[in-house]
Amino acid sequence: MKVTLERNHLLKSLSHVHRVVERRNTYPILANVLFKASDDHVELRATDLDIEVTESVPAMVSTPGTTTVPAHTLYEIVRKLADGAEVRLETDGGENMVLTSGRSRFNLACLSPDSFPDLKSGAFAHEFDVPAASLRELIERTQFAISNEETRYYLNGIYFHAVDNSQSGSLFRAVATDGHRMARAEIAAPEGAKGMSGIIVPKKTVGEVQKLLDGIDGDVHVEVSDTKIRFTVGPVVLLSKLIEGTFPDYDRVTPKNNEKQMLVDRGAFAVAVDRVSTIASDRGGKAVKLSAHDGLLELSVTNPDHGTASEELAVDFDIDAFEIGFNARYLLDIIGQIRSESAVFLFNDANSPTLVKEEGEANALYVLMPMRV
Repeated sequence: MKVTLERNHLLKSLSHVHRVVERRNTYPILANVLFKASDDHVELRATDLDIEVTESVPAMVSTPGTTTVPAHTLYEIVRKLADGAEVRLETDGGENMVLTSGRSRFNLACLSPDSFPDLKSGAFAHEFDVPAASLRELIERTQFAISNEETRYYLNGIYFHAVDNSQSGSLFRAVATDGHRMARAEIAAPEGAKGMSGIIVPKKTVGEVQKLLDGIDGDVHVEVSDTKIRFTVGPVVLLSKLIEGTFPDYDRVTPKNNEKQMLVDRGAFAVAVDRVSTIASDRGGKAVKLSAHDGLLELSVTNPDHGTASEELAVDFDIDAFEIGFNARYLLDIIGQIRSESAVFLFNDANSPTLVKEEGEANALYVLMPMRV
């Protein structure tokens, strides 16, 4: 193989594919990126056996060929080359690749491409295009609520599915929960996604897709089967296994009869929660108490080791008095997703889940479990 590439093009592609490569691998081949040179391009591919990322980069191909080289090492080399430099890659069919650029020369150990795994995609039952901005919003509004608890593996991702709504028509919905809080966001269902049953996209895949969507306009092509999902974002193709399992019935835990409504300034509320939680104890779950009375909301924290803190805010509340406790970090995570100037809290009682949403028509809502304080 003998090819010449522009350093910036190669670096951009390597930045996409090398991220899926785990630094510690049981199989040496999984630490490598596959290079396949033909015609006027080089195809790069990397995998961790759960995710596979493929991208083509323009190149001058003097001699076609295929090999694999250490992904992270190659990325670091190319990253440190001069901006706009010309990069030449050459193999003699043996166990080495020579990389030259200007006066720099590197000799990299290769592994045979024969044993490089191929994540077979199979047939896809659903295929559709979704605006990159819409997919990015679905991920951003729900990703924080993904569970990290490995024993409940079916919560280690975002649950995507299509739903029929009598008022809004067919919707494409994303849901994530860790059992303490739940995030739900939705958009109008793209053609091809209607009728799609639920799939759970793993957290790592969600993170990689989010990075690929950064700064991207236009549409993303999505293909879904019972076991895999494939995203095509410009020249990048990401294929991932889905989490096998049953996502809980989130609709059953979504409050339906929370009639005690409180309107609070989102920015002022977030600052106040952050301030009083400074002394909150991690041992106590970072608990903050909300007490509403006479048009005021008092936020208070009690820590036996460090003392107490309290702050008051003016709120619009439709009952005389109410108290409830929350984990401050969970509360801040949810408030950080609210886009309107005011956040709407809907309560039932101090022991029931609370609903949080934006003022007006909102395509996202959040559920937060209370704490004893």
